[in-house]
Formats: sequence, C-alpha cells, structure tokens
Amino acid sequence: MIRLEGVTRRFRSPAGVRLALDGVDLTVAAGEVFGVVGRSGAGKSTLVRTLNLLERPDAGRVWVDDQDLMGLNPAALRAARRRIGMIFQHFNLLHSRTIRDNIALPLVLDGRSRVEIASRVDELMERLGLIEHARKHPAQLSGGQKQRVGIARALACEPSILLCDEATSALDPETTEEILALLDQLNLDLGLTLVLITHEMEVVRRVCDKVAVMEAGKIVETGATADVFLKPQTQATRSLLAEGESRTATPRPVGGTVARLVFRGERTFEPVLSRVSRETGVDHAILAGRIGRFRDQAYGQLEVAFAGGDPQVAIARLRAEGVEVEVVS
Repeated sequence: MIRLEGVTRRFRSPAGVRLALDGVDLTVAAGEVFGVVGRSGAGKSTLVRTLNLLERPDAGRVWVDDQDLMGLNPAALRAARRRIGMIFQHFNLLHSRTIRDNIALPLVLDGRSRVEIASRVDELMERLGLIEHARKHPAQLSGGQKQRVGIARALACEPSILLCDEATSALDPETTEEILALLDQLNLDLGLTLVLITHEMEVVRRVCDKVAVMEAGKIVETGATADVFLKPQTQATRSLLAEGESRTATPRPVGGTVARLVFRGERTFEPVLSRVSRETGVDHAILAGRIGRFRDQAYGQLEVAFAGGDPQVAIARLRAEGVEVEVVS
C-alpha cells in the first residue's frame, strides 16, 4: 500500500542545513497497523508528512497504492490525497464551526452534493459516537471527543489509509485507550491501513502489527512489533524500550546463570518454568518480569537466575518447550 524509496528531506535555515530524512526506505502492506517510533527530532513527523506530500522530499520516491505521488500533477495529487486521511495531536478543528460542519468540511471542499454530505456525516457521527454533539463547537468538547471529531473528518472521503501524527499524545491514559480501541476497530471493520507516529511505546505495543524505529533521520530497525520489542537489535531500540518502561538495572547474583525468557501466546499462562525446574532439579529465582499483549498476542518476559543442578539442562528443556532463552551471564 505504501512504499518509500530513498526518501531524503533537508530543511534550510540561517543556522545551516538539517537532514530530517536520510535515504529512508519503508514498506507498509495493505491493512497493516504500522507504528513509527523514535525520540523527538528523529524525523517521525517529517516522515509521515511525506506520505501525502505535505512535505515534498528532496530525493527519492513515494508510492501509494502503486501510484508514484512524486510524478503527479496538482489535480491528480489532490485526488490521491483523498485516499489518505490524517489526524493530529492537537486535533486541528475549526473552532468557529459546529462539530457537524467540521466533519463535513472535506466533503464540501470535494464538491459533494448536500444530500450526500448529510448522509455521510450522519453515518460518521453514528459510528464515532458524536450524534449528541452535532451542534456543539470544539471548545465544548473534551480532548477525546475532539479527537473523535478529527477521526470522523479524516474518514469523510472514505480513505484507504489513515495517518496518525501523535494522535494520543495530548490525551490522558483512559482516553488514550478509548481512541486506540477505536482505531483498532476501524482497522478491522474498514480494512484501513494505519500509520501511527508516536513516542509512546505502549501505543505501539497495543495496536501495531509492525514497527519502525527512527534515529537521526534513518530507520535503524523494523519488523513485527513482538520481534522488535522482545528481541531489539539496535541500541536505539533498547534505549527507547528502557525509557518507555522506566526500567532500572536489575541486581544480579554473583555466580550462577542468568537468562532472559520470553513466552508467547498460550505459553504465557502455562507453568512451564516451574515444571522444568521441578523435573530437572534446577532451582530458579525471578529477578524481573512483565506480562502483556502485542495487539492480540499475549507475551511474558522474565529475567531468571538459575542455581543448583545443571542450568544448561534446564535451558535446553525450556527451549524444547517453545520458550525463547537468552543467556545474559
């Protein structure tokens, strides 16, 4: 659905030239929920704005649904952008217009008939739970309600892609969960391809199928969310995960074998570790742990110290049971 090839974007200022995107290659499949994470200034927002050419790259190609956006004339580009909805961190609503008029705006600009506009707006307000707010103005709504209006407006022209630029960063945790559940459902119901730009690792863990990690204008790691989070390959990814989980160094015992264990799916809820410990005669102490989900897949992570008996026998048994084991000391 989306393909970037060697995308480069430079910004010039009196202070000099800043390279915001440095030869970025990226592929997003149709129907995926794809997350892009990184620290402030990594190039995330510039990247998402190249997907509809709000930021025009200095070099490279941008393909959407097998169409090269860089080669389109202005009229054709406007038509292509109708297939790409976008929602923002601070909602970007028109405060002088009602909620109904805010949702209708893309359809008015597209020249749709009044009957078609009314029907589509009614449908979107029903789906997004906004019927009772139709005549209100944005100032009368909560942050979560404003973001629902932003999502409804982005869906007005029935896009196949929805770009979300820090869409939950201005929301409290409970409202964030509501908006993520809504985006998840829209992806499932409408087959939307979602690209989420965020610095919140829990957002990616909650809804994304795949993730790309950005640093200094480059994508330094990409893959299935569970693989990137559970087996990070770069220091940039490990640092982001440590910050997102507020982790501190785990005190480790002197001597013995310390290993990280990863359980996926149903294995997460089975007593595999205690069973292996009992059957091999190898004792264990849990030093740190976490249980959670990647979208619809459960997982567990443990850091364990083995003592007594032969730890290598226990590790071999755990691997045979489908547990991923990394010996760290």
